[in-house]
Amino acid sequence: MQFKKVHFIGIAGKGMSATAILLREAGVVISGSDEGFYPPVSDYLEAAGISFVNGYKKENIPADADAIVIGKNAKLVPESNAEVATAFDYQKTLGKKVLSFPDVLHELTAATDNIVVAGSYGKSTCTALLAWCLKSAGKDPSYFIGEVTKGLDAHAHKGSGKAFVLEGDEYPSANWDLSSKFLHYNPKSVLLTSATHDHINIYPTHESYLAPFRKLLSLLPPGGLLVVNATEPHALAVSTEYAGKTVTYGLQEAAWYPEHIAYGAETAFDLMHDGKKIISLTTRLLGAHNIENIVGVSVLLLEKQLLTPEELREGVATFQGVKRRMEHLSPRSSIPVFEGYGSSYEKAKSAVAAMKLHFPEKKLVVVFEPHTFTWRNKNALAQYDDVFAGADKVFVYEPASQGAATHAQLSQEEIVGRIRDAGFAAEPIKSAADALPAIEADLQNSDAILLLTSGELGGLIKSLPALAEKKFPL
Repeated sequence: MQFKKVHFIGIAGKGMSATAILLREAGVVISGSDEGFYPPVSDYLEAAGISFVNGYKKENIPADADAIVIGKNAKLVPESNAEVATAFDYQKTLGKKVLSFPDVLHELTAATDNIVVAGSYGKSTCTALLAWCLKSAGKDPSYFIGEVTKGLDAHAHKGSGKAFVLEGDEYPSANWDLSSKFLHYNPKSVLLTSATHDHINIYPTHESYLAPFRKLLSLLPPGGLLVVNATEPHALAVSTEYAGKTVTYGLQEAAWYPEHIAYGAETAFDLMHDGKKIISLTTRLLGAHNIENIVGVSVLLLEKQLLTPEELREGVATFQGVKRRMEHLSPRSSIPVFEGYGSSYEKAKSAVAAMKLHFPEKKLVVVFEPHTFTWRNKNALAQYDDVFAGADKVFVYEPASQGAATHAQLSQEEIVGRIRDAGFAAEPIKSAADALPAIEADLQNSDAILLLTSGELGGLIKSLPALAEKKFPL
């Protein structure tokens, strides 16, 4: 790395903090600033020996900083943030580099064997599982994960091994750079989980959404590897544009697939390749979608000969999962309370299906927050017709308000009305204080609860599991 001292503005974001940790482990001195930060990311920074200040001001930028990295946050623009304005001024007057964190990752991945995990869903789980399997086999990979992973010391690490595993986000890189983040990551291999339309505030049409994925595959070298989910038609269609080695996986109709799946607290299945059993695997992850994720990761690791089947089996069996991705929040209650990351239709539907698959005899209560633009836009209204298929009761939290004026925002009444019209019992909840007694009044020992959001549900993510453990202890 050419820099000796780097300052991060907005350092406590997941991607920014992960990049700061990678630089720190590469020997770079790091400083930074942020506001409204919280654990575990702030704890990761502290454990890495990275100190940062609370609040933004121009004096935060060290005079001897070689470069300044600025996060992609609505508050981090020169018009309203003095520290950001000073950074761009220093770029003009002093020649200091102003970078996005994908710019930094571009340099960090210049000489490594980079595995980029991309797709509209499954990215975090697949990236974390890849890193975990390699780490558990003693390969010491570098990794950059967009979410917090159980069992890992942090969501980023600069390893001594040649492999670098990166979660590839299609979202724009910076407030001044609209190119997708994953286009900076020097891909040598790509695991493409899906390409269903997402981020409609950035990509208004599906075709515009697919464009960066096509560009990503064009960056793969001729001798690279593309592993693609054959059961997701948009990903499969995009994959045909890569002329190099392409391998398919899926729950069915693919070169690699699972057989003899036995779902339970520990799920077991056989990993198959062209009709031949490779190895039996076990996992504590919930849902058919996670079996699909495991197969995709297995294909990449085995096709690249990074692990033996036996090393793969050990890694998959001991993987504890990613926080907020079907995470069990009530281990001391007879009522299973799980959090699913409900940022899109596919993620929410998979989470509901996973709960019904593993708890078929329980009444399923879903507490849902329309937090992302994808859920709050009037174009998404039809998705409410079947996304909760299998749920017995749906509580709908007040839609998030940030950016409401920039698109055709749905009201809570419209969402609840559509869900009811689809034949589901649905109730609006205005606040966590009102929601807790309303949910408690109906709660039975025979229930299961799924919390679906990419936000915080006003604190219900903590208070509802606590209620379940208090009212129905094991």
